[in-house]
Amino acid sequence: MTGLLGDETPVRSHIRATLMPGFVGTELPGWLRQRLRDGLGAVCLFGQNIVSIDQLRALTDSIRAANPLAVIAIDEEGGDVTRLYFHSGSPYPGNAILGRIDDLGYTEEVGRLVGWELRKAGCTLTFAPDTDVNSNPDNPVIGVRSFGVDPARVGLHSAAWVRGVQSTGVAACPKHFPGHGDTALDSHLAMPVVDLPTATLRERELVPFGAAIAAGAQTIMTSHILLPQIDPENPATLSPRVLGGLLRTELGFTGVIVSDALDMKGASGILGIPGAAAAALAAGCDLLCIGTENTAEQLDQIEAAILAAVENGTLPQGRLAEAAGRVHRLAAGISAATLNIPVPDAALAATEPRFDTGRIIASFAVSDHAKRWLAAAPETYSVVRLETVTNIAVGAAPWGPFAEVAAHPDSGLAAAWRARPLVSRTAADHEAPEISDRSAVVVIGKDNHRHPFIRDLVDALRAERRDVLVVDMGWPSDDLAYADIATFGASRLAGRALLELLVATPA
Repeated sequence: MTGLLGDETPVRSHIRATLMPGFVGTELPGWLRQRLRDGLGAVCLFGQNIVSIDQLRALTDSIRAANPLAVIAIDEEGGDVTRLYFHSGSPYPGNAILGRIDDLGYTEEVGRLVGWELRKAGCTLTFAPDTDVNSNPDNPVIGVRSFGVDPARVGLHSAAWVRGVQSTGVAACPKHFPGHGDTALDSHLAMPVVDLPTATLRERELVPFGAAIAAGAQTIMTSHILLPQIDPENPATLSPRVLGGLLRTELGFTGVIVSDALDMKGASGILGIPGAAAAALAAGCDLLCIGTENTAEQLDQIEAAILAAVENGTLPQGRLAEAAGRVHRLAAGISAATLNIPVPDAALAATEPRFDTGRIIASFAVSDHAKRWLAAAPETYSVVRLETVTNIAVGAAPWGPFAEVAAHPDSGLAAAWRARPLVSRTAADHEAPEISDRSAVVVIGKDNHRHPFIRDLVDALRAERRDVLVVDMGWPSDDLAYADIATFGASRLAGRALLELLVATPA
């Protein structure tokens, strides 16, 4: 080995324990295998690392063989943000739909099913549930990942999801502390500012996190947002006032604080990833999510920056040892849990969960116009698919009815759907879609009101004809101006439910 790993000291051992890189490829690279043998604390898996559940299990087995106590983390929310189903779309409802159904037992069961799937795949920590209150309908990064807008309801469902997933031995990680719901910027690309008084934070943003902590959440993930009325200089991930003051002291959290990915601009835009890593540990983070495509050279740079911070006194050795100790205890606890909690035969036999779409359809917001359109049951209609740039957390996973048709091409739903003419439009398309005068129109997008090209297209279609049905599979505006049907989620399951509503043909 080269660089810092050649010298064995307690400080270097503690540094390794706090790091959680990602990597490129579907097999464990040699550099990462060696670092795991040398005590690397965790690995984070993403959609690009997964081809199938069997391949994923082989990958996690190889990680565990290199370091039996490594935390194996994944960003599986059970909805629009999915890694297990990154190539086919998620068969789960998603948080916003669960919040609208408002059945805590149902939410807990979804968390439990996600947990069993992660157990089968060999993962031990999931960065879920999203515990943000989506108070801003223009939020570009949370939206349907949230259970809703009411803090108490979000808290109840967050706690239920935590109980469900952790009953399987997999650790939960509510996010993004202290709350990413009241933002209009994506912290992957910039640093959002949430200029709220602490009273508002306590009444809204902190309520769900308190509920998740009371439910036993073993980890909490930070957000890269700036709260100037608490800390005008540092984003939450880098703020002792937020992590030590709000999370540790006020909410009494004693588990592992996980940073959101440090390759995001909200964290490392000024300091760089190595500098942000050292600052996050000093601020109170215990486990550092580095990013998605890390390398041995990057890890050397990060370790060097953390070591320099210890040597110059900006990162006390005691703080570093505390962080490493928390990660070690988490790893030992979830390792024992996954060994001692038997996986039910039903969970082992299932290829993927199947949910009653009736409850999903009942959660949709359907306008009077949509009810009339559905009652008229047009024999022919054209479909306009609206493609927008998704945030990095969601990525390029298939979505909506298009994912369902691709996953089950031989079903009756798929056959009926394929009979409809389909055109796609993006912001780069300036020509109106060609639609027969004899055909009704179904327009399907996500977060329609946030995209000018969607608003313009819908306005133009509505001005020309009365048989337009607009579907929003994201988080709609409060007035539902561009959502005759709002599904509050674009998972494959939500897509199947929408197909059943529109096609009315048994699968």
